[in-house]
Amino acid sequence: MDAVPMKKENSRKALKPQRPSSSEANIMAGVLDSDLTDSAFPSGNSAEKENHESFRRKNPKKGVGASKAKKQNGDSSFEKAFYEMQEKLEKLKIEKKHTEELLKARDEMILQKEKEQEKLQSELKKLQKTKEFKPILNFPILMGDRDQKKKGKKVKNSRKKKPATAYLLWCKDQWNEVKKENPKAEFKEVTNLLAAKWKTISAEEKKPYEEKYQSEKEIYLKIVGNDKREHEALRLLEEEQKQKNALELLEQYIQFQQKESEMENKKKKKEKDPLKPKKPLSAFFLFSNERRTALLAENNKNAVEVAKLMGEEWRSLTDEQKAPYEEVAAKNREQYAQEMRSYQKKKEEEAASHEREEEEMMKIKKQEAMQLLKKEKVENLIKKTKDEHKKKQKKEEKQTDPNKPKKPASSFLLFSKEERKKLVEEKLGTNPTSINAIISVKWKELSEEEKQVWSDKAAQAMEAYKKELEEYNNNKAREINN
Repeated sequence: MDAVPMKKENSRKALKPQRPSSSEANIMAGVLDSDLTDSAFPSGNSAEKENHESFRRKNPKKGVGASKAKKQNGDSSFEKAFYEMQEKLEKLKIEKKHTEELLKARDEMILQKEKEQEKLQSELKKLQKTKEFKPILNFPILMGDRDQKKKGKKVKNSRKKKPATAYLLWCKDQWNEVKKENPKAEFKEVTNLLAAKWKTISAEEKKPYEEKYQSEKEIYLKIVGNDKREHEALRLLEEEQKQKNALELLEQYIQFQQKESEMENKKKKKEKDPLKPKKPLSAFFLFSNERRTALLAENNKNAVEVAKLMGEEWRSLTDEQKAPYEEVAAKNREQYAQEMRSYQKKKEEEAASHEREEEEMMKIKKQEAMQLLKKEKVENLIKKTKDEHKKKQKKEEKQTDPNKPKKPASSFLLFSKEERKKLVEEKLGTNPTSINAIISVKWKELSEEEKQVWSDKAAQAMEAYKKELEEYNNNKAREINN
């Protein structure tokens, strides 16, 4: 038989003993202590028991101290958090105040800008209403070369090219030949060779080139003279046109001002002239002035009712009764007519004098404008004369007397003259700058004895120059005295 399977018994693992918590451990420790004390110290030994309890109070257990420390730490952390929250609240309050101040300032700025915009709009409306002065020029303004140059327009004058000199004309003819002879030579070397060759050429060979240069120069000078005359003529025309334009503008502006003043006067309310004579009263009004006080005293009525009564009384009066009032009214009318005639005459005289004053003012303004233009002309002429005088003085200073003796050369210049001749003969085509450099090097290499020779020559030349100068000055003084 098969073995019947047996049920397995519930095999559970033995549970581990749980560790007591800190509080439980403390409690257990206290119970054990109490048991121990009771067992260790019986009731008879009360003194020993008290000593043991006092010792236990003095030295508390570790678990109790840890719990108290934890409580203290918790209290301190809460206080810190509380203080931090208070600080944050204070900061928020300060920021709130700052933002409120900024908002107020922004609102004030917006209000100021709105006020400024309103002012600008009002000014714009005023300007739109006012008429602008638009002058009309009948004379066109000429544009000279200077004005065109100022505006950036290039003025081309092919006729004004200066003529080439005789040397340049000769160089043009000889350039290709020299280049063929020296194909490897550069531009500077070719020019140096041409310069050296030009010095060796005779006067007869130079003559055709010089004649050509002179003829071209004469043509050029004629063209320049014509151009100068044209420029002067244009300048004079421009000045005349400027004067005319200035006068026209002045007249137009004065007329514009007059029209504006007339328009303003029309807009303004007419003020009554206190000097103007008043119109006289009629016969009825003279009668009413006499009767008004009496009627008002007799009848306690309004002014309107009194006026009606006066009208009825005037109608009821006969012609004989009305005659004295009419005579007085007629005399008053005649007097008023005379006063009005004299008043009108005065007004006409004032208007005529005002017109004369305006005409005189116009004349004065025109004269002032003309004087300003004349002043500008005079100033320009003075400047021109001064410039010309300065130029003449410079020319006179440059133009020295040919008979006056010239100062002699120094020792170095005397040495350089002789050395230059030798170097030019030895080294053809060299630059003058290089020759000067070689001469200066040679002068430095000379000994003091060799330099003394040249200094003696310079001293002799200086003595001779002084004697000649004395003679020249004496001759000049004699000529002036004679």
